[in-house]
Amino acid sequence: MICGLRMNKIIGRFGRWPISSAILTRQCSSSSYRRSKTDDLDSQRFTNVPPEMEYDVKFFREKDFLTADLDPLKLSNLSEESLQDELDDSVLFKNSNPLTKIHELRDLTSSLEAIYSEGSSLEASHIDSSFEKNWLFNEFEALKLQNLEDKVKVRIAEVLLNGQQFDRFTAAKFPTVKRYGGEGAESMLVFCDSLFEEAPKIKTEDIVIGIAHRGRNNLLTTLLKCPPSLLFRKMKGLPGIPEDAQEVMDDDVLSHIRMSVDLDNGVHVSLLPNPSHLEAVNPVVQGKIWSKLHRKIQLDEKEAFLEHTHRAVGLMIHGDGAFAGQGIVAECFNMAYIPGYDVGGSIHLITNNQVAFTMQKGFSFRHTSDMAKMINCPIIHVNGDSPEDAYKAALLCLKYKQLFRKDIVCNLICYRKWGHNEMDDATITQPKMYDLINSKKSPPDFYLERLSPSLSQELSHELETKCASFKDFLNEHFKNVENFQPALQSFQGNWKTCRFASPNITAWDTGFDLQTLKYIGVKSVTFPEDFNVQSKLMKTLTSRIGMMNSEKGIDWATAEALAIGSLMVQGQNVRISGEDVGRGTFSHRHCQVVDQKTGDIFMPLRGVNNDVENSGSLEVTNSILSEEAVLGFDYGVSIDCPETLVIWEAQFGDFFNGAQIIIDTFVASGESKWGLQSGIVMLLPHGLDGMGPEHSSCRLERFLQLTDSFESSIDSDRVNMFVVNPTTPAQYFHLLRRQQVRDFRKPLIVASPKKLIRLPEAKSNLRDFEPGTYFKPVIDDPVLKSNETVKKVIFVCGKLYYALNSERSARNIGDVALVRLEQLVPFPTSELQSVVVKYPNCQSFIWCQEEHRNSGAWSFVNPRFRSLVGVELEYVGRSERAVSATAIGTRHKNEESQVLEEVFRRKK
Repeated sequence: MICGLRMNKIIGRFGRWPISSAILTRQCSSSSYRRSKTDDLDSQRFTNVPPEMEYDVKFFREKDFLTADLDPLKLSNLSEESLQDELDDSVLFKNSNPLTKIHELRDLTSSLEAIYSEGSSLEASHIDSSFEKNWLFNEFEALKLQNLEDKVKVRIAEVLLNGQQFDRFTAAKFPTVKRYGGEGAESMLVFCDSLFEEAPKIKTEDIVIGIAHRGRNNLLTTLLKCPPSLLFRKMKGLPGIPEDAQEVMDDDVLSHIRMSVDLDNGVHVSLLPNPSHLEAVNPVVQGKIWSKLHRKIQLDEKEAFLEHTHRAVGLMIHGDGAFAGQGIVAECFNMAYIPGYDVGGSIHLITNNQVAFTMQKGFSFRHTSDMAKMINCPIIHVNGDSPEDAYKAALLCLKYKQLFRKDIVCNLICYRKWGHNEMDDATITQPKMYDLINSKKSPPDFYLERLSPSLSQELSHELETKCASFKDFLNEHFKNVENFQPALQSFQGNWKTCRFASPNITAWDTGFDLQTLKYIGVKSVTFPEDFNVQSKLMKTLTSRIGMMNSEKGIDWATAEALAIGSLMVQGQNVRISGEDVGRGTFSHRHCQVVDQKTGDIFMPLRGVNNDVENSGSLEVTNSILSEEAVLGFDYGVSIDCPETLVIWEAQFGDFFNGAQIIIDTFVASGESKWGLQSGIVMLLPHGLDGMGPEHSSCRLERFLQLTDSFESSIDSDRVNMFVVNPTTPAQYFHLLRRQQVRDFRKPLIVASPKKLIRLPEAKSNLRDFEPGTYFKPVIDDPVLKSNETVKKVIFVCGKLYYALNSERSARNIGDVALVRLEQLVPFPTSELQSVVVKYPNCQSFIWCQEEHRNSGAWSFVNPRFRSLVGVELEYVGRSERAVSATAIGTRHKNEESQVLEEVFRRKK
């Protein structure tokens, strides 16, 4: 027996975990695998086996992964002696289990040791469902006892040796280039190859892969048909994009490029581009899978969706330190079974180099894969020196994902031949580990040595020929580097109707037929007769019918409903995602309504599908309390299908901070680096209302700094993203429609309203939505009687306009014009120039903003007004401050009054 402290640690680690209600509902639909009333631990026994054998089986199944020979470096195995804790001797078998044929205790123990201790092991005792757990054990045992055919073994050897050849070839040709090779982890390629080959058998059509840099180039070259010439060009410092795309794109480094390919077996594989922020690509994979699945099936029935999740599979290849260390991994697991984000499970492969970066230990638990236990995820541990076990692990992962529609992890315990990169000397911090690494044979050589004696002369010759052919293939591509012409994959498949944006600024007619808009408005508040809408909410919603009849007073929520419904009528899909977006943070949207008696959810706008043929779909998903993973997921949806308008709404504008990595590396730069267009809309509620620092500002200044808007020359539609601060519902309507009407896609950053949602002055007439209308980047003063008398022009952005207009009226001032800058990027130079010339007698041009001087748009607009519009601006607004807004209510009111006083009393 072990000491009390160690015992507590082990029992604590393997105690029963609570299962979430979401997982309880995810039972397999296949009748042959349904749980029955008799399916529990004590109701079924392994017949004809003495009790001591049951104890042995239970021990191996639940604990032997701890002592299994998984580490090729032998650094981390626990001794068997430390695991002699008390075990429940109950055990469940299925009659089909191969162990039922073994009746001698010695033979059974020997078989169990071979299954659970040699090359791989299964960790599943933490799973609460006894049916699911024992299915896993049975399948794992059957796979481990299965002998692979010689042809399969030759294929495994070929994949290993080709991966090794690529690394050695590039090391010889490019000795000073950081290649992040796969040496020591070549079994990763075997896992992937097995997955690719098995996928058609379960009717999988698409596989989407997210992987960081380690072994990425090996995967691209050996399995995904990436021309080695492309990679060699990057290693030589040459561009990996066509010459005619270089005006629009900046390209990316060698270890970040993407690939989209049809394999010979018909499976389409997308290797997504990734930034250097490890694991950030994971939710993008999930989002792209979600989009693919929803394009293949009808959205209305969730059960129909779950029945088809095998058709698209997400494969995420993680690093050991990153899997445990990056919070986005936990966010993605937490999102796995949430409606609107559930993709029917993903497959995870941890390339566990056991070193993270150069740490001694990069996580605080037994295995880095323990992170996955948060959702009762089964874990297959595989020794990187045992590629056949990696091959079998992939088969089990795919079968489990298909059957249970849940996530599964393969923890491939291997090593890194070099340091963080080929230029790094890891012996500085890991001397013992690298003494072992440098003294051992590589996994491909080790496997070939064991395999060769059993191969026939014919198969040996076949393997030798294939490896020689691959080496010739690399040499040929190396010679052809200078002549190789990179291809652009941007506008293929779903994206063939799109193109790069024009080098001009274009206006798009985004108006819509008024009668159809009236139909949509009424439809958006039409409920079944027996649906119990909250009484207060019903009054609010039915007022929309009055708006449609009077054609006046259209508010923000109604304008949004009209935009969404009109896009659906035109066959476009719409997805709204974020925290509490169904009703809206400020209780204004209500596109999801809850029955007050039954709790059922009804979405009135989905009724458009019933009335209009070939209409688009609407998906409104209330997210988990996450920004980074959820925005990454929605970005993944947006890059898959240009016919889907994706809207992500932050609860408050500054909550985007939690998703800054996704914004910087994907949203703001995805097209420039990888040619990936995205039309994602980010709604960021913005405005200083006395709510304090964290609920006031969407930090417009940060988004403006992220854009590639020109400071001294005129912008075009080719800016990396559009940044707007609209002040009327009609403007918002046109913005949403413009996203889908154009023949290109750009991210849209909206400083969306809080106060304006219900402000009586901030409403539109239905005529503002009719055909021939469009979004106006600049709105000139609509109430002035004469431009000739204007002595002062105040330029303003956002809701402050309404406070200025009210103050101007109260003071009865007639010689001050208020001009709204609705779009900041692309900067509307032409429109502003046209406005300025309308006021020939103006003596003072002022920029007035509610944000502090070091925030908001001031630093952005000032040099552009000077160099492009030809106007010197004066600043009126709050002074510099470390926070975005004061937390003292009285101070906020005083500051607001001072701004209004100063802007109107300033000398002309």
